[in-house]
Amino acid sequence: MIRSFFPAASLPEQTACVAWGVLLSSAPHPIANADRSRSTRLGTLLLAGLLYAGLLPADALWAEEIKPIILQENTPTGIPSWLYEAANRGTASAQTLLGHFYREGNGIPRNFGEAIRWYRKAAEQGDASAMCSLGQMYGNGEGLLQDYEEMVKWYRKAAEQQDQTAIRLLGDLYSQGLGVAADEREAFRWYRKGAELGDAVAQYQLGSYYREGKGIARDLKSAFDWYRKAAVQGNLESQYWLGYWYAKGEVTAQDYKEAVRWLGKAAEREIPKAQYELGLLYNEGKGVERDRKEAANWLRKAAELGEKRAQCLLASWYERGEVVAQSAAEGVRWYRAAAEQRDATGQYNLGRLYFHGIGVGRNPSEAGKWYYRAAEQGHAEAQLQLAHAYLTGQGVLLDYEEAMRWYRAAAEGGLVEAQHKLGTLYLHGSVVGKDLAEAELWLRKAAAGGNADAKYLLKELHPTAAPKSKEESPVERATPAVVAASGEGKPSGSLAEFRVAAERGESDAQYILGYLYSIGREDLPQDAQEALKWFRRSAAQGNGCAQIRLGCAYLNGDGVSPNNKEAVFWYLKAAEQGRAVAQYLLAKLYADGKGGITRNWGEAVKWYRKSADQGDMDAQYELSDFLLHGKGVTQDEKEGIKWLRKAAKQGHARAQLELGLFYSRGQGVTQDAITAHMWLNLAAAQGMEEAITRRNELAKKMTTTDIAAAQRLAREWDGNRSPAP
Repeated sequence: MIRSFFPAASLPEQTACVAWGVLLSSAPHPIANADRSRSTRLGTLLLAGLLYAGLLPADALWAEEIKPIILQENTPTGIPSWLYEAANRGTASAQTLLGHFYREGNGIPRNFGEAIRWYRKAAEQGDASAMCSLGQMYGNGEGLLQDYEEMVKWYRKAAEQQDQTAIRLLGDLYSQGLGVAADEREAFRWYRKGAELGDAVAQYQLGSYYREGKGIARDLKSAFDWYRKAAVQGNLESQYWLGYWYAKGEVTAQDYKEAVRWLGKAAEREIPKAQYELGLLYNEGKGVERDRKEAANWLRKAAELGEKRAQCLLASWYERGEVVAQSAAEGVRWYRAAAEQRDATGQYNLGRLYFHGIGVGRNPSEAGKWYYRAAEQGHAEAQLQLAHAYLTGQGVLLDYEEAMRWYRAAAEGGLVEAQHKLGTLYLHGSVVGKDLAEAELWLRKAAAGGNADAKYLLKELHPTAAPKSKEESPVERATPAVVAASGEGKPSGSLAEFRVAAERGESDAQYILGYLYSIGREDLPQDAQEALKWFRRSAAQGNGCAQIRLGCAYLNGDGVSPNNKEAVFWYLKAAEQGRAVAQYLLAKLYADGKGGITRNWGEAVKWYRKSADQGDMDAQYELSDFLLHGKGVTQDEKEGIKWLRKAAKQGHARAQLELGLFYSRGQGVTQDAITAHMWLNLAAAQGMEEAITRRNELAKKMTTTDIAAAQRLAREWDGNRSPAP
């Protein structure tokens, strides 16, 4: 019956039959309802006739819009009788189509075994689609043992017959190294072959290879051309890239209308990054009339599909009440969505909201957690905030080493505020050993970035020098920062003079030459290895400053592998010379017991005391902590408060806070609200939030007169650093 239904016809006539068959089988159509079932049957028979005659490949009938038509015939098995008849009579395309039905279970129970059986029959007759499908089943292990060799074999057989899907899949295999050795050039070859045959996915992959320079030299013009071919066929990723490049004016002339057209196509099909870019165009009114509500609509769609950039932008709009109604809670929600996808911007902003209590209860600990995650990914602002947290112990354990580590990371990332902070910490020696060379290095970077305070501090480091006599040595003419660090000499001489003196064996010149190599300048490129070489030579001759720099290099892994034992070795040498900074650093290593150093609180107390006796305020604070808590020494509250007071008088913020709390509680000292308020106020002025909170709590219990007296004491003390109670 089927054979008699489809008489001999030319190719155009066959094509017309397919079109007429689809038309007759589709609803709604212009044929009257009474004749609809009859016309549907007629259309199905037309399609069946083409298939039976071998003039219509199985994949043509497997299109999503045609599958339902084939399944309209009501049979016990769910498969049209004419399809069974054609398959059993040996029509390869019918056998392949039957394999498709069994493999995917469209309208019938899925049966991999039957799918394989029919695919094999068709493949043995040379049907490329069946060969490709059989290869896929071997690759996926569907109904048989997974076998990559068999997969590759069947793909190759199909590819030999120019099957586009098989050719593209071979490209995938070479790209992924699956069943074959990974080979980008070979992948490129197969993708090109598939692309030239018109496979849209292969065209997209080929465009991507040109874009990324994989398997061939990078060629964005060729990438654009192949993306366009794929985009015209409906490839969504290619449509996105065309739109993106038109918007940015990259690869092709900037054309916002074309950008909107192509991004719109991909966005409508729920490609999140296209929705995000389209939202930006609506927001800016580029290529389309500005419509911020529509922008928010597209951004929300993208955000809901997981586009991290859209989530962050939408969150910022909710936080500020821009475009959308202000809702801090929605801001938190969307920042969290991005943060949980490991987006550093989302993590930083979520931490910020927790820290300030915006849209969520204030929680410094939760803030610290998110700052840390963002900081680990290199987010400079998060690194800075994390450093602040470690410096003040807000949300994390107070840890000066960690604070310095994150300040340095943010500073090296180019954040001017971090460079300024790092420079001031080295300048004042408040949480790290005073190092004027390091201070100058970071303050110069901050000043170059426009930080006014850094410029001022640099002037303080380099006051106008008096004329020098001709007899002065190069070391005596070293810069004030270097001189202050080494403890000798006066401002600077030429590089050549320092080098001659260093080669002659002068330890101070060796140190200064090492310092110059460590920071670099116009006539001397920065060179960590050369710096270490000269520091080492100077240190070997007993130069305490060089010994400290060498110890710091080993501690921080600057130019050498981190080695705390070597750091202890060099710190000890400088400490035994009476260098307060070295004594403090050595004590801290013994106190922390990290990096292979056995914790020894007794040694820590010993060296903290030596440094504290020389006036190092950090050592004074640490010594007070050990005395107050009885670590490595008999607990002695009176002695502990004595050293705490010394550190506080030098401006140590944490010491000021704790001393204020002692006066507030009357612990170890006579209770005195005015003095307590003064110390808490001084600490608060240095940015300690805990001090702000404690000061304000204390003020509620004080009279206006007492508060005024406390504030007057703080002003007088801060103004002239005169002795305080």
